[in-house]
Amino acid sequence: MKKRLKLAISVLLVLLLVGLVGCSRDNEAKGDKKLVIGIIQFAEHIALDAARDGFIDALADNGYKDGENIEIDYHNAQADQNNLGTISDRFVANNVDLVLAIATPAAQSIAGKTTEIPILGTAITDYVVARLAESNEKPGGNVSGTTDMNPIKEQIDLLVKLVPDAKTVGVLYNSSEDNSVLQAQIAKEAVEAKGLVYTEVTVSNTNEVQQATQAIVNQCDAIYIPTDNIFASAMPVVHGVTSQSKTPVICGESGMVMSGGLATLGINYYELGYQTGLMAIRIFEEGAHPSTMPIEAAKEFDFTINGKVAEEIGLEIPEDLLEYVVYE
Repeated sequence: MKKRLKLAISVLLVLLLVGLVGCSRDNEAKGDKKLVIGIIQFAEHIALDAARDGFIDALADNGYKDGENIEIDYHNAQADQNNLGTISDRFVANNVDLVLAIATPAAQSIAGKTTEIPILGTAITDYVVARLAESNEKPGGNVSGTTDMNPIKEQIDLLVKLVPDAKTVGVLYNSSEDNSVLQAQIAKEAVEAKGLVYTEVTVSNTNEVQQATQAIVNQCDAIYIPTDNIFASAMPVVHGVTSQSKTPVICGESGMVMSGGLATLGINYYELGYQTGLMAIRIFEEGAHPSTMPIEAAKEFDFTINGKVAEEIGLEIPEDLLEYVVYE
């Protein structure tokens, strides 16, 4: 009898132990294990910061809160390629669960270091041109995310509406950033389709921005600047030149406008980052993989017109656009 009782107790203990192990595994599968998310940001400016904030808020709104059930390891490369490499190496060495890459150079850096860690990009114009994906529909590798491709044709239409007497449009961009080159080409086609003359001046780093802007204001009646990271971080420098020459500047996004440009019809980068955060949640909860997650585009665009700059250069805003004028 005693032997039977001991045997029964032993069986119960084994079953209890198995149950505890099973529960532990279930809890880990459900997300009790703290996920580590690396964020690599190319540079610090309004648009990229907003995309980062949107991503983090999307996670928090869906129960993934930094310091509670996830750990966010955020690093800003300050537009330095060496910093990008160091940050990427850190994420790979730590085997983070997912990387958010903000801007094309950041995505290219981390994608060049790993084919295993899921990578989501944002503030990237064209993943195929940047050699980050095989196609927008089926990226094919470990990189997917959201694109900030602008309505460039409509932005040129806005330029013409605001500066109807313009005959020559100048474009400023960084010639070493793939997506800036692509946007400039689209802008060239849109400008020439309007029967206007296209001219451009390019830079390769921030130190060249002032000289490039001074050169182009003597060649054109209005300027277009795409979503270019060098110029986004140096818009106060551009403004210092164009405010003196009274040259209207149409930008790729609203942060650039509020930093010294005149106007845009552009992306809301906070919403774009939020959209990227929702993609991350599908990876965590549904087991989705970047290789089969289509690149997602922004769902809507917003007008932004800098009222102070308009007054400064003596430009009258058409009545139907007055509701989009902001003063900050």
